[in-house]
Amino acid sequence: MSISLNTGTREIPLKFAREITGIVHRVWDSGEFLAKATPITQDLLRFWFSDAFTETRHVNFHDGQRQAILNTIYAHEILRPESVFDLYSMISNEILAEMDLSYLRKDKFSHPKYCMKMATGTGKTWVMNALLIWQYLNARHEEKPSGCYSTNFLLVAPGLIVYERLLDAYLGKQREDGIRDFEASDFKQYEKLFIPPAYRDEVYGFIQTCVVRKEEIGRKVTGSGLIAITNWHLLAGEEEEVDSNPSPLEDPSVAVKEIFPVTPGTSAGHDLNTLDNKYLSGGEIEYLAKLESIVVFNDEAHHIHETKRAGIVSEVEWQKSLNKISENKGKKFIQIDFSATPYDVAGSGQRRTKHYFPHIVVDFDLRNAIHGGLVKTITLDRRKEIATMELDFRAMRDGNKVIGLSEGQKLMLRAGLTKLKILEKEFTDLTQDKNGITDKHPKMLVICEDTAVSPYVTGFLTQAEGLGEEDVVQIDSDKKGSIPAKEWDTIKQRLFNVDKHEKPKVIVSVLMLREGFDVNNICVIVPLRSTQAPILLEQILGRGLRLMWREPEFQDAKEENRTRLLKRKEAPSNYLDILSIVEHPAFIEFYDDLIKEGLVGEITELPRDREGILGDIIKVGLKQNYKDYDLYWPVIIQEREEFLKDVMPSLDNLKIMQWYNLDQLKLMVCEKGETFYSEEMTVKTRFGDYKVTAELFTAKSYNEFLSKLVKIITSTVVKITQRRTKDYPAMQINQASLVQLIDDFVRHNLFNQEFNPLEDNNWRVLLLSQTGITEHIIKELSKVLYEMQNTVDVQDAIVIKQYFSQVEQLKMRENFSLDMVKTIYERLPYPSNKGALEKNFMLACDHDGAVKAFLKISEMYHDFAHLNYIRSDGILSSYYPDFIIKTPKHIYLVETKAQKDIKDENVLLKKQSALDWLKKINELKPDDRDDGNWSYALVGENTFYSMQSKGASVGEILEYSKLTKQRVEGTLF
Repeated sequence: MSISLNTGTREIPLKFAREITGIVHRVWDSGEFLAKATPITQDLLRFWFSDAFTETRHVNFHDGQRQAILNTIYAHEILRPESVFDLYSMISNEILAEMDLSYLRKDKFSHPKYCMKMATGTGKTWVMNALLIWQYLNARHEEKPSGCYSTNFLLVAPGLIVYERLLDAYLGKQREDGIRDFEASDFKQYEKLFIPPAYRDEVYGFIQTCVVRKEEIGRKVTGSGLIAITNWHLLAGEEEEVDSNPSPLEDPSVAVKEIFPVTPGTSAGHDLNTLDNKYLSGGEIEYLAKLESIVVFNDEAHHIHETKRAGIVSEVEWQKSLNKISENKGKKFIQIDFSATPYDVAGSGQRRTKHYFPHIVVDFDLRNAIHGGLVKTITLDRRKEIATMELDFRAMRDGNKVIGLSEGQKLMLRAGLTKLKILEKEFTDLTQDKNGITDKHPKMLVICEDTAVSPYVTGFLTQAEGLGEEDVVQIDSDKKGSIPAKEWDTIKQRLFNVDKHEKPKVIVSVLMLREGFDVNNICVIVPLRSTQAPILLEQILGRGLRLMWREPEFQDAKEENRTRLLKRKEAPSNYLDILSIVEHPAFIEFYDDLIKEGLVGEITELPRDREGILGDIIKVGLKQNYKDYDLYWPVIIQEREEFLKDVMPSLDNLKIMQWYNLDQLKLMVCEKGETFYSEEMTVKTRFGDYKVTAELFTAKSYNEFLSKLVKIITSTVVKITQRRTKDYPAMQINQASLVQLIDDFVRHNLFNQEFNPLEDNNWRVLLLSQTGITEHIIKELSKVLYEMQNTVDVQDAIVIKQYFSQVEQLKMRENFSLDMVKTIYERLPYPSNKGALEKNFMLACDHDGAVKAFLKISEMYHDFAHLNYIRSDGILSSYYPDFIIKTPKHIYLVETKAQKDIKDENVLLKKQSALDWLKKINELKPDDRDDGNWSYALVGENTFYSMQSKGASVGEILEYSKLTKQRVEGTLF
């Protein structure tokens, strides 16, 4: 997309993207965004971004992904531009005046077109997935087609690797038998992030029946739409290449291919299947061009550009094909591009200038990604010997023939391999389990000058440096950058699973692994290739940016590293998620720019010991005498024969809706406007799009509305650890009785007057999301069911004792941990940020003679030790107390809180849930509750320090802070 103008775009598009982001922040915070969005979009955005859902998921969109989704939806759905020029004029006439208007008027910008500038490794594919769902569901449920949405999609990848990644994302990874497992697809694995429950069947049906591989486009019959996945070579009419993309004018061999589709003299040259395939080549473009509407997602879109030869500017074949597909579609052709490097470079040396694509709507750059901890922190390994020795860093040649590696190249490889071996040992020692198994296998990536050099690199590593043949995988291609299909099938299985296996340790490639090589464990890159093209350099860095250490227990240490490297300009305290680039002289200018921008740290010495690699991260096991201090968490297993004491509660305990007039609500479902309650809606068509706040679903009748509510209330997603969630069965009784209870509540109590939901379809008022009616119903019923569960008779219950010692190892920071006597582990951790209260409380427990045993409960490891409570928004969630403490007669669950948090609404609700749970525990037989009376203590900061200073024991502090029903229901502090 090079711009042949004197001025070019320069960084104006980035300024434009920042302006859009500012506007979106304002309209989102004010509520204007959601008010103007379609009902489907409202459902999706609430599901993706509202706290009620994000806090119960272990995976969510990060800020960059969220901004990309919001900016695109705002630009397309709220503003509804018909071209890039329109979008500029709607956002800022001042910025538009800075652009060359004749350039924006080009045909390729004459339709809705948006570009996501997102750093490599920050999850562009997830943004693509979300936008596809948004487009598809809106197109399916839109009553009057607006042309803004489509059920047809074309996903364009830059090469085989990204193409395979997209197939994995949509169809699932390929098994050994060649069948793709949909359960392993992104949509299925992360369904709790991407798809509201009510739409899952619809979306799954679409994906599973409408995905078309590149060889099937125009030939496979699909259902309600199309998801065509291809690499750009299909659109360019060529076989896959890596280094170049010649047009027929530039490369006569391309023209020969177009004229003679079958090569004479080959064994399969006159096979009928070959003839058919060659004849049909190009028919894919015609097929796509005939579709009424389509959304094109270009992954790694920097490959779309213009070429300039002899003063003539020409579009590459890829863009020409897109121009052909977009003909006669107008605003029904929507193009969404993704790239970490959406720019072209004009000039050279000091006059080199980046010209960014004009349609960039979000800029989430490498700086944001690194400082936010979303990708690895980059360090440049500048060796003292490299800095002082004048060595040749190019391969040795006899004329044009490569005859060996230079001494400079060997030195770089040795430096990288030395770093790799140190990382490998320490990472394995830290993470391997008792069976010696670990998933932390650091890898080294070597980028070669060309395919003639890579065999010499492999030979040097295996023959001179002692690596085995299985330790090194070499990714070679022919002169056109292609790999034979059978060889590629073998390589890709080995390549894309490198994170899971110890071998291979080193990956040697030229450019095949430039994009889409999305593994996490690349820790060292040795760039032997001497090119200085900025895009290529950034792409090389991108191969190693994805995080390797994602576990919550390592986040604090990684944050400290970023502070040391990027703010204080100090050496890192550890090498967790550090990407080491072995210096190449040709890259010095590029690296210097990154260092000035605060993106790269410098390393001049190899770490000499374990602490230099892992910092203060340690692995802590059980003490030899851990049984003396072991505690357990009682889990009550209900017998099938047990019944709830009260089958159904009284309606008298349910609160009415006091803040809405019923007659006004009835009018709201008939008013016109941009919200979801338009006059044209009917029960059979439009009502299906409405949202019920706590569970996004399509309700087509009052009976269905009731059944959906039952599902919401009786099965709620609960976060049980940082890593996983579960569907918690909130109620296991006759659900017909619950339906009756809800119906009675709605008819007689909800509005403090009689209400007939079936008369004139009055039930529709329950779906008005802005009123919070459904939220209120769910919240009230959830509280009732929670109370019912706590009326269970547990005298004869079966109890499982979950001993804390079943978790044999913890990982923690040594500098923020204590060597304690009265606990099962060798050390106990406390927070590095504002952890003084917990630290001092543990010291007090350890020194107090009346404390027999205690433990700091870890949400990440002791996932069984939690209570369930109803949050202030009515959602069932999980709560982990800070400590469990045993004294001669008592077991205390303890929460330590800063004084400012004592009266937080959710803290108060946790108190109530703890007391309800402890009531059941104390009704158990003594042997099932460790022969102690269980209590809950909320120890405030002021209380602890004040009483300790006066000589109070831990037992006295806990008794003073112990909560009772009366104290919770009254005024506590």
